[in-house]
Amino acid sequence: MGYTNAPDDWWKEFIKELPARTAKLAIVRKDGSPHVSPVWIALDGEDVIFMTSEASLKGKALLRDNRVALCLDDERPPFAFLTIAGTVTLSRDPEELLSWGTKIGARYMGEANGAKFGERNAVPGELLVRIKVDRVTAKVDVAG
Repeated sequence: MGYTNAPDDWWKEFIKELPARTAKLAIVRKDGSPHVSPVWIALDGEDVIFMTSEASLKGKALLRDNRVALCLDDERPPFAFLTIAGTVTLSRDPEELLSWGTKIGARYMGEANGAKFGERNAVPGELLVRIKVDRVTAKVDVAG
């Protein structure tokens, strides 16, 4: 756990809160430069899950280097944020892609649309990305 003024498991509840927050994913490009991209996420126990195309910049970077960082924040006063550093494992399993694609789609677009997003993303060329959280840095009541 990094610097934090939040309870140890606060970060999990922060991720689960509705409305769902878009996480900002940081990866390293092939030339070593940083890249940040928004991703839709879900929590599976201690792991953070998202999906991406293996042909995307994110996918190519993750296939090359499994280290990532995520940032989420609450932009409402008194403000809060968390950053996560971890390593990823990747899956192309169609059942996992459909299951998690549906859950993530429902989380961000509503239950009625979850299946549509799951089917759209459970196709060859998609990756299920599972982040094993190594370090969390969090702060609540930033303005306080």
